[in-house]
Amino acid sequence: MATLSLGQTTQYPDQYDPSLLFPIPRAENRAKLGLKEGQALPFVGVDIWNAFELGWLNKKGKPQIALAEFQIPADSPNMIESKSLKLYLNSLNNARLEDEGELRELLIKDLSAIAGSKITTRIQATEAVAKKGMQEMGGVLLDRLDIEVDPSTPADPSLLGVNESFGPIEQCLVSHLLKSNCPVTGQPDWASVQIRYQGRPILEEGLLRYLIGFRQLGEFHEHCVETIFTDIKRQCKPEKLSVYARYTRRGGLDINPFRTDHNSPWPDNIRHARQ
Repeated sequence: MATLSLGQTTQYPDQYDPSLLFPIPRAENRAKLGLKEGQALPFVGVDIWNAFELGWLNKKGKPQIALAEFQIPADSPNMIESKSLKLYLNSLNNARLEDEGELRELLIKDLSAIAGSKITTRIQATEAVAKKGMQEMGGVLLDRLDIEVDPSTPADPSLLGVNESFGPIEQCLVSHLLKSNCPVTGQPDWASVQIRYQGRPILEEGLLRYLIGFRQLGEFHEHCVETIFTDIKRQCKPEKLSVYARYTRRGGLDINPFRTDHNSPWPDNIRHARQ
């Protein structure tokens, strides 16, 4: 079994090596949220990864490049540690493959084995991705609120509440101020977060203060989104809820978790200006 690569001085591989991949069980963090292993999860979802440093060789030895999108189901037993994925992708740089089809099947096989569930992947030419351009998440911008806040105060779920004077509404709220830290290296992780819900109006100032409270939290991206989801669900009791975060790129990878409690289509893999 491989060891955790984050925070370690690393020898970069020059030969294909799937043993570099390292799993991180989801169960430990979910237990912190009161979700026992084996019980039905209060959400479904997906972790959308984008890899910007994908290369390999064709049969003639000519280098090939592309961008890759990976979708890892939220109900997979494991996440994939990000640096181990970077090292694994680098190990493909000198691998001679027949075509993109062979590369795709190799990626699906190796990543599915480490995640413990079938992943999907899409390989795209840089030109195709460039044509899509950039977009920002739509919704009511929480960052417009002129609030006074202590940014060192941890996220407090008691800040979350609803306006009891109004009936259920459908609303989409967005903030670009989500920041957490890698639990291993302490490096900052920046993100935009989109919250769609149906229910009594969520109090916006409390929600923004709550999100800013993640600035001192050391957690993986996926865990942050699941924490936000479960806290809003418990405190605000919306009839429907979806939480989607787009994190900035680090090490040639970005990770974008999505969690929902209803039959919502997976979000578009749009690229933001900070990505």
